[in-house]
Amino acid sequence: MTGVPASAAGGSGAKPVRGGKLGAAAVNQASLWNIANILTMVRLLLVPGFVLLLFHNGGYDPAWRSFAWAAFAIAMITDLFDGHLARTYNLVTDFGKIADPIADKAIMGAALVSLSVLGDLPWWITGVILARELGITLMRFWVIRHAVIPASRGGKLKTLAQGTAAGMYVLMLTGPLATLRFWVMMVAVVLTVVTGLDYVRQAVVLRRRSLAAERAAVGRTAEALQEVAGSPGAGVVSGPGAAGAAGAAGAVADGAGGSGPAAGVAGGANGSGPVIAGGPAGPGSVVAGDAVPVEPVVGARDGAEAER
Repeated sequence: MTGVPASAAGGSGAKPVRGGKLGAAAVNQASLWNIANILTMVRLLLVPGFVLLLFHNGGYDPAWRSFAWAAFAIAMITDLFDGHLARTYNLVTDFGKIADPIADKAIMGAALVSLSVLGDLPWWITGVILARELGITLMRFWVIRHAVIPASRGGKLKTLAQGTAAGMYVLMLTGPLATLRFWVMMVAVVLTVVTGLDYVRQAVVLRRRSLAAERAAVGRTAEALQEVAGSPGAGVVSGPGAAGAAGAAGAVADGAGGSGPAAGVAGGANGSGPVIAGGPAGPGSVVAGDAVPVEPVVGARDGAEAER
């Protein structure tokens, strides 16, 4: 539960180069069956096995609780290894991005809910931790379009504290160790709440910055368009014919005096849009903004031929 998809990975069987990094070609050839993804799948399979071992023989057999603790410990350790392998070898797959956080929350959620069902752990602790994990997951999807919230050091400490405390509760400890596990769990709860609030703060700040950057980009684009529209000799293309102005056929004025009978550029695919004035107006030229209808280009050409 590090907050970073650990086994977002895809190895291909390509051997890593010296230094522990795969080249871009090797990453592109990566497949689903790599060591990081396999560890993630093992962690997913350990979830039902852990629950069965924990509840075996009524859920209060010290021996079976020890087996359940071993399964829980292996699952938590694989989370560390698959994350390290995925980051080191750049093994990234869509499966890993989805499966890794699911596996993290599944094993911890199964442990907390099972312990509460057995009466070993207060339900309010389970509720606080699960609500935080679900809320942060949904919040990540809320801001993923704007930015990615990286895993913080506090988040990693929270994961360590949760795993340690839950593991101690799985074991049937007595005496001072039973008291110690309660305080370890309290530390985990505090870290869970504090890091959750910090993630919310980061999400709000990142989203505001992203929206401000988008608005600034839109403003710069609008200013650039206004400068182009206001430059000498530049016309404005708008209206029904604007969509086809770039490729539409039009009558273009010849020379500085616009000696052609239909000088000017007819905008729009159907000739109904505004006119782009391309230079000083001459006889018969049409200037943008005049309320003079523009005949279709074919008609202008036919008229010129008739005069000749």
